[in-house]
Amino acid sequence: QVQVVESGGGLVQPGGSLRLSCAASGRFIQTLAVGWYRQAPGKERELVALRTRGGSTNYGDAVKGRFTISGGASMHTWFLEMNNLKPEDTAVYYCKVVPVGMGDYWGQGTQVTVSS
Repeated sequence: QVQVVESGGGLVQPGGSLRLSCAASGRFIQTLAVGWYRQAPGKERELVALRTRGGSTNYGDAVKGRFTISGGASMHTWFLEMNNLKPEDTAVYYCKVVPVGMGDYWGQGTQVTVSS
C-alpha cells in the first residue's frame, strides 16, 4: 500500500506564487511517473504536470511557462512550483504516484484559491 499526501495549498492573490508538496510513503522503491492534476468546480480533472522516471516532463497548455514539477531524486517527495497564478488556476490539486509494478495512488488533494 502507498500513501500520498499533498500540502502547500492556500489563498493567494493573482500574480502570486505557491509551492505544493507531494509526499509518498509505503513499500515501493521507484516510481514510473508522478503527476499533478487539478479539478475546478463543475469541471473534469485535468493534467497539470507530469514527471517520468527518466526525468522527462509534460505540462498542460494552461500552465506551461508558469508551473514547474520537480523532486523525487533522493526522497519520495515531489513539488509543484506555481508562479504568476491566475484566478482560473483555482482548483483542488491532486498528486498521483505510479510506483513501478503497482497501480496508481492518489492523494486527498489540496485547495488552491487565487483571488484578490
